[in-house]
Amino acid sequence: MGTTAPHPRRITMTPAARRALEAAARLFYERGIHAVGVDLIAAEAGVTKKTLYDRFGSKEQIVVEYLADRDERWRAFLAERLDAAGPDPRERVLAVFDATRAWAEESSPKGCSMVNAHAEISDPAHPAHSIITGQKQWMLALFARLAADLAPERADSLARTLMLLHEGALVAHGLAVFPDPVTHAREQARALLP
Repeated sequence: MGTTAPHPRRITMTPAARRALEAAARLFYERGIHAVGVDLIAAEAGVTKKTLYDRFGSKEQIVVEYLADRDERWRAFLAERLDAAGPDPRERVLAVFDATRAWAEESSPKGCSMVNAHAEISDPAHPAHSIITGQKQWMLALFARLAADLAPERADSLARTLMLLHEGALVAHGLAVFPDPVTHAREQARALLP
């Protein structure tokens, strides 16, 4: 694993900045980060290009805010599902896949925004790179905690396998390789759990 940049700085959102971020998020996800320029973001948000630069400073910072916001919303979404799953470790593992399926259907028809962003931002020096890799490291750590409750003697191996099932399902979903890959991954995960 490569070196990651320090956690990037974040900005305070004004109403105009929030509108710009919402427009950028939609455009980045639908068209790709490199394909979307600040002129288009400004036009879609109903703000001036000057307002964008005054609030964000650079397109890179808009990308940072987009990915950080998406990551925060995913973590909150998942936390609610894990809380609802209760204390049973098996149910909590399966709840991750259930949450992922619901999130993918509601928010990610083109696949995982972090995976998609990494296809365009693979340079560890880019300020958004640490958000992308940090989200995946966080997911692996979550699976490790859940696996430790189930099978302490093989927690690392189980966590990595669950992570591969999870991430593979996200990619298969985004590419529409076959119907409902997240449910398939969930069933494979269920078969692995002690």
